[in-house]
Amino acid sequence: VQLQASGGGLVQAGGSLRLSCAASDSTFSPGNMGWFRQVPGKEREFVAVIRRSGGRTYYADSVKGRFTISRDNAKNMVFLQMNSLKPEDTAVYYCAAGNTVLSGIGLSRNYNYWGQGTQVTVSS
Repeated sequence: VQLQASGGGLVQAGGSLRLSCAASDSTFSPGNMGWFRQVPGKEREFVAVIRRSGGRTYYADSVKGRFTISRDNAKNMVFLQMNSLKPEDTAVYYCAAGNTVLSGIGLSRNYNYWGQGTQVTVSS
């Protein structure tokens, strides 16, 4: 299964972007689909995840109230609506999929499938 992320770009602070991620296999149904981000020299950081069962969402504190994750199970897609963007949101954003339990959703090592990354740049 391959994940294809899109939607990154350059935006001014305070602006919005919407990221999309599509799975290549229509029968793929992971328990968790989410987004991580990474800047050079730092570890990949958890951003948000949405669980297939019940659609519960979880966010990093740094993006709560500004980012919204959603999922289209029928199309095997996950989205990240990013509002009120800040320069510190600048990173490569990766979509991810896996089946870890709730306690492990924030750890990148618990995701088996990754998209190729899409660059988000927020200018001040």
